[in-house]
Amino acid sequence: MKEEIDVKGVRQLLDEEAEFLLLDCRNPDEREFAHIQKSEFIPMNELANRVSELEPHRDRHIVVYCHHGGRSDMVCQWLRSQGFSQVQNMLGGIDAWAVEVDPAMQRY
Repeated sequence: MKEEIDVKGVRQLLDEEAEFLLLDCRNPDEREFAHIQKSEFIPMNELANRVSELEPHRDRHIVVYCHHGGRSDMVCQWLRSQGFSQVQNMLGGIDAWAVEVDPAMQRY
């Protein structure tokens, strides 16, 4: 599995109702401003303490996103080090999502 997926690929997974977890690792204020429907929310700074919540998804496909892709890349690397093997970073984050998939979404 590739380590990254673009926003159009994530949109396709959602449209196909594929079995995967879309994980938002941004801060609560960012989540309140804009988020992708059907995404779960665990802020990056809480992940180590809340990783047990992801245990049911250990062997499933997980796509992680943040604002531009930097934090989510770090989260993906950490998850891989914890044994989550099917993890992908959403390239460009929610900003790319707003530009390429959902132009009605507010950007920040």
